[in-house]
Amino acid sequence: MLAADFLHLEKDVETVNSYADIFHLDVMDGVFVPNISFGFPVIKNIASIAKKPLDAHLMIIDPDRYISKLHDMGVEYVSVHYEACNHLHRTIQNIQSMGMKGGVAINPHTPASSLEYILDYADFVLVMSVNPGFGGQSFIENSLRKIAEIKEMAIRKGLNTLIEVDGGVNLKNAVDLKAAGTDSIVVGSTITSSPNPLQTIADLKA
Repeated sequence: MLAADFLHLEKDVETVNSYADIFHLDVMDGVFVPNISFGFPVIKNIASIAKKPLDAHLMIIDPDRYISKLHDMGVEYVSVHYEACNHLHRTIQNIQSMGMKGGVAINPHTPASSLEYILDYADFVLVMSVNPGFGGQSFIENSLRKIAEIKEMAIRKGLNTLIEVDGGVNLKNAVDLKAAGTDSIVVGSTITSSPNPLQTIADLKA
């Protein structure tokens, strides 16, 4: 939703309701990342008409402060950053204790090996394939290798951990992302800048 037209937000929400699978909500605090996006009033309004699950990506410091509020708004998936949490295991458990799926997000510079001791506890991993903070960036190619490493780690551990990828996803790299082990893609500007957004969504799914 970061790439949505906030002057006509309801229209873009209905597009997701009709053609996409999930609402990805990028929450930024201007501290952990160099940008501020939107907060709870916007999430509440989206949730009021959303017919698909809400997936909150918290690009903020001290995310534990807001987990219960996200639950109360009906959010089903919450990802927090490996780089932002002092007690990551506790934070993931806090999310899961409220019945939500807890995910770990990692920045482009963070190696796959950093997940070795948390992968057993997370429901999903969100691989940032651009530096977080702004939409419309170019895909970082080394992300494909990282995704494959995380998938191999999950298989080795006998886990069904899902891998979500966010940043620079388009029709050219979607096939490679799938081949590397990606289960879910977050797509913003590729859709909103398309002359035919609904066809682009269909093509990405295909």
